[in-house]
Amino acid sequence: MKKIILLALALLLPAAADAADTALDRPYWSLEIKGGVFAPALGNWEQYYGTSNMPVYEGALAYKLLRQVEVGVGVGSAKDKGQAYAPNHGTTSGQVTYELYPINVFVLLRGIGSESQWLVPYVGGGWTRMYYRQKVEDQGTVSGSVNGYHVRGGLQLDLNGLDPDAANDMYMDYGVFHTYFFVEAEQTKARLSSAAVDLGGTAYLMGLMFEF
Repeated sequence: MKKIILLALALLLPAAADAADTALDRPYWSLEIKGGVFAPALGNWEQYYGTSNMPVYEGALAYKLLRQVEVGVGVGSAKDKGQAYAPNHGTTSGQVTYELYPINVFVLLRGIGSESQWLVPYVGGGWTRMYYRQKVEDQGTVSGSVNGYHVRGGLQLDLNGLDPDAANDMYMDYGVFHTYFFVEAEQTKARLSSAAVDLGGTAYLMGLMFEF
């Protein structure tokens, strides 16, 4: 009888170890890729650039301190062309290319309680370093940077439940636990103190987030 018990334990222990590993196995990183429109806070933007917003693209990488708490860094790019608007003195002068390159360091809080949860709300915010550049036709380039902050919030839809086979392949091939489609709004404040001009604005974005 003792030999049978020992044999059963020998067979069960590896299975128990595998189960424990699975229970402890969870994503520790997230990667976001997103795009949308950015509505600058600059006054009379539509008058100078013809539309009320400009296209913007962003990416972010974050580490999960907890399943619901992430810290990370993101970078973005926004570009438009129109009539010159100099942030230092607010005058127009010919054709201009206006570019913004924000760098965001953030904390993100996600309302996730289960790995099978389809909808996940989230909020976050942090420090922003906004790099800007204006290239005015036949007049040279003005560039610089300013510190600020941002806040954002949105809603994620877990795509794993829509196609479990593809989700399993993503995990087996690339280690991706979840793929989310999301929509979010992000507001940035980045003021040039020398001219009392806010280079921030509000972005409306959608994209994909991969947890691995």
